[in-house]
Amino acid sequence: MLKVFVAEDEALVRGGLIALLELEPDMELAGEASDGAAAVEGVLRTHPDVVLMDVRMPVLDGIEATKRLLAAGSRARVVMVTTFDQDEYVYRALQAGASGFLLKALAPERLAAAIRTIASGESVLDPALTRRLIEEYLVRPEPDARLSARLEDLTDREREVWLLLADGKSNAEMGRDLFLSDATIKSHVTRLLSKLGVRSRVGAVVLAYESGLVRPGRR
Repeated sequence: MLKVFVAEDEALVRGGLIALLELEPDMELAGEASDGAAAVEGVLRTHPDVVLMDVRMPVLDGIEATKRLLAAGSRARVVMVTTFDQDEYVYRALQAGASGFLLKALAPERLAAAIRTIASGESVLDPALTRRLIEEYLVRPEPDARLSARLEDLTDREREVWLLLADGKSNAEMGRDLFLSDATIKSHVTRLLSKLGVRSRVGAVVLAYESGLVRPGRR
């Protein structure tokens, strides 16, 4: 059973998300909160699998709440929920360690599928929107010595997988491109994330741009 925590300050939206979760036989509501501080307390207390986190909330916004959860060692996968015109908040959320984002305009029937995808260890990202976010808001610094050392430890195959991740490819798509099984791709992704020192596929995408492996405008 997947435990999902909903953090959303708008009561109508929060109630709608909860109602949709209650329709799914493999999901249960771990808790809810209307501000970021309450969300942090609630998630650390209930240990959900997935957190649906609104970006803009009172007391503590979703980005800062995500940072505090990760700093506290929470293993919950945080999914930012935003409107289409808040691109800058979404990019900051990815930098903070969120595992993906969903638009509030997402069709109800796709919500459960997105949550299951996130819980399985993959990310919910629209490749075109993700690329636009990164290219518009990223100011790429020079990699520091620690990052350079991590990159030197990657194998050629891991770099190939990293490039495909940065293009928004799923495990199945990477397997087809590289002629590898799903199990092999999962192993490569797991080792890649460990070597890069990031906890999600989204973090690997952001780091691909920040490190210079992928440059804005690449297609």
